[in-house]
Amino acid sequence: MIDSKAASAGNTQVVKFDESDKGKRLDVALVEGASGLSRSQIQRLVSQGNIIVDGVVSTKSATVIRGCEKVMIVIPPPVTTSVSAEDIPLEIVYEDSDLLVVDKPSGMVVHPASGHRTGTLVNAVLAHDPQMAGIGGEKRPGIVHRLDKDTSGIIVVAKNDHAHRFLQAQFKERTVEKSYLGLVHGMPPSFNGRVETAIGRDKKFRKRMAIYHEKTSKTRFAVTRYSTVEKLNEFTLLEIKPITGRTHQIRVHMSYLGCPIAGDLLYGNRKTVGNSFGLRRQFLHASSLKIAIPNGDVRRFKSQLPKDLENVLSQSRVG
Repeated sequence: MIDSKAASAGNTQVVKFDESDKGKRLDVALVEGASGLSRSQIQRLVSQGNIIVDGVVSTKSATVIRGCEKVMIVIPPPVTTSVSAEDIPLEIVYEDSDLLVVDKPSGMVVHPASGHRTGTLVNAVLAHDPQMAGIGGEKRPGIVHRLDKDTSGIIVVAKNDHAHRFLQAQFKERTVEKSYLGLVHGMPPSFNGRVETAIGRDKKFRKRMAIYHEKTSKTRFAVTRYSTVEKLNEFTLLEIKPITGRTHQIRVHMSYLGCPIAGDLLYGNRKTVGNSFGLRRQFLHASSLKIAIPNGDVRRFKSQLPKDLENVLSQSRVG
């Protein structure tokens, strides 16, 4: 194993390898030893010349570890972001010097991407706190995790690099407790359950993710737990807890069980609750998130169902 006493000093981390690390790739070994850094971040640092192995700048992420190296990871200061600040109202649930917790509305994209260059959560938080520019990356400053555009609810944003690494490490290590409320068609096969599958990009429809029954280099293992909150006429209200954090994970897993999220045209079908009750997006809401924050506290942040989802729920009870 990597020395568990790997030290952080200022904007550097020092990691020592031993015999148990022999034969591993450099980037893989450093992900295990450098708290809060993802494999893509390590690879970017290698390409920037910021990984120094036994006093020599490393040039290859795939370098094989011998098992006795001392590695210094140099974390550069944030770069200036090209994303513009926009004065967009935010519903702030909590804020301190390290993080911002926002109740994201449906329809808001988290960060700029193709087709959504403006009006995103990132644009809004940069207007709220310009010092966040460049935190965690130029294109996604402050972003620790994501919600789909039409999924509402709790999302956490880091305000400095230390907080970004601290929070991101918990998502990577799966110590964050995430809870969603989802209205699904029909009923799942059991009152409470757990779904474990591999998820990867759909080979025929690239906007979709798909279930795969074998783990490959192009798929990722995904686990979702659910429990029934209320049985309605044609629907079931579930509390859903994703253990992993894959793209569209909840939506894919519910569809796999034969009870797609109401209003989800991508993974359901055209005959959705939206046709009857005016629902214009999937009924999925990030209602609760429990996480340790940099000041030492463990906090649970909550969000009530938005009015559009409450209205659908009320109407579905009547039938």
